[in-house]
Amino acid sequence: MPTWDQPYDSNRSPVCAANVVATSQPLAVQAGLDMMREGGNAIDAAIASAITLTVVEPNNTGIGSDAFAMVWDGDRLCGLNASGRAPRGWSRDRFAGLQHMPELGWDSVTVPGAVSAWAILSERYGKVPFSDLFKTAIHYAEDGFQVGPITAFYWQQAAETYASFPDFGKHFLPAPKAGERVYRKELATTLRSIAASNGASFYTGELAERIASASTGAGGALTLEDLAAHEATWVEPLAIDYRDILLHEIPPNGQGLAALIALGILNHFDPPELDSADSVHLQLETMKIAIRAAFEHFADIRYMNVAPEELLDPAMLKRAAATIGRDASRLPPVALPVSQDTVYLTTADASGNMVSFIQSNYQGFGSGIVIPNTGIAMQSRGLGFSLDPDHPNCVAPGKRPFHTIIPGFVTQAGIARLSFGVMGGHMQHQGHMQMVQRIFDHNQNPQAASDAPRWHIRADFSVALETGFSPSVANDLAARGHHIEFDSQRIFGGAQLIYRTTDGYIAGSDHRKEGMAAGF
Repeated sequence: MPTWDQPYDSNRSPVCAANVVATSQPLAVQAGLDMMREGGNAIDAAIASAITLTVVEPNNTGIGSDAFAMVWDGDRLCGLNASGRAPRGWSRDRFAGLQHMPELGWDSVTVPGAVSAWAILSERYGKVPFSDLFKTAIHYAEDGFQVGPITAFYWQQAAETYASFPDFGKHFLPAPKAGERVYRKELATTLRSIAASNGASFYTGELAERIASASTGAGGALTLEDLAAHEATWVEPLAIDYRDILLHEIPPNGQGLAALIALGILNHFDPPELDSADSVHLQLETMKIAIRAAFEHFADIRYMNVAPEELLDPAMLKRAAATIGRDASRLPPVALPVSQDTVYLTTADASGNMVSFIQSNYQGFGSGIVIPNTGIAMQSRGLGFSLDPDHPNCVAPGKRPFHTIIPGFVTQAGIARLSFGVMGGHMQHQGHMQMVQRIFDHNQNPQAASDAPRWHIRADFSVALETGFSPSVANDLAARGHHIEFDSQRIFGGAQLIYRTTDGYIAGSDHRKEGMAAGF
């Protein structure tokens, strides 16, 4: 049982309730709670919150996003990979002469999977009609919502990035200021179409035809056949023993395996004093090994040369632990792009259901492609591919790209204990490790674990420390050979966590975002 101590600067307290929603936008939190009050369960609440987020936090997620989820149904944990695949026209020749995948435009757009996640989760676990899950999102799209300050900040930054995309400008610009009311009436019509068709409109119906037509008209490779071929995949989560718990992650193409590798190595050490230089150094060194493994080996699992089970081999993890000494290791920079944009949510209900759910455009609003008269912003997940023909993550038709977005889940003695995530691209696997270490090694409650200052290993393996670490810790780490800088909170992600106790739930929500945890 976590302690109730709040040792870090924070304006938030843990939230205790029998039914809980935690995510990065208050309106979406309330959408989930309303669904549970109306007879829905935690899965219904998660879907309603996710749909509402596409309206009220479009700088991070949209109908054209991908999604992953883990669901505890009271007895067992199931995983869902609803990430999309590359268009069948994406041969390597299409990108000949390029050093990396395009960041914007149709050649960054893979098939969006979020809508399929909503539909399949509702079909398997939901208690209320699928169309009911859209009520709040349609209300805010049609009648308007006031933009939060953090959302407004990133929305305004996007104006320059997407200035050359006229359909983006028609729907999203001029960028609103904080507190300004925004209407997205075209999106309301789109949401109604998805709701009425159980999602089919997006993949085989009217919306699919509009997406395919826009792609063809602009020289894109995405076709109606690509959309119709999409399917979300139920998967068995990977897991590793850490102390007396099991951490569960979705198998690749996501990067959750890296958190498992890092904790598998960390398991060979006794926990040093919390927030000490020894503690941070040990975490950095284990995570650096995991990050290197991720960027060398992770891909669509069908294409990986080294199986996840091999990367989690106990003997290998023990050997890796033996290489860690007092000084910082030297590793070359990683080759794939990283990003800090995503939404994560978690829900739990009085019946024992818990959901860990993540959904993202990538790189803010995604590709810059907005389907005319629909409000659908298309993701840019194709950017996650490599163009190295010898890399398992090299682009290929019908292949899923490497993904940064990962939901996390912890079980203990065969029961659900923690549903959590740390949104923020390259921060996510690093954040998973830090949350698990704080809650289960040091008994911090979810809010305290979220409030604590974080470290972040950049793609060049330099280390950013968040304000809150003592200068003496920073100096000690630098003396060991780490390249240390203090940085702003924008790269440190946003955590949402729900911890299960015998009496109910304890939830925390990141002060770095504009969201909240709430319950009843």
